[in-house]
Amino acid sequence: MSILSSIGRIANRYATARARYRSERILLSLPDELRKDIGFPEILDTRSSRYTATFSSKVI
Repeated sequence: MSILSSIGRIANRYATARARYRSERILLSLPDELRKDIGFPEILDTRSSRYTATFSSKVI
């Protein structure tokens, strides 16, 4: 395992995580009704993250 392959894997994981969080931010910017229709609150409830605590107060 060379140093370049390690750097490549780290860069790939960073890019994947950044794209995921960007998608979550976009979905969280949608109105509550639309997020509920697409089932987005359930996605967040399955993850143990800071978003669950932030979003759980908005779920009816």
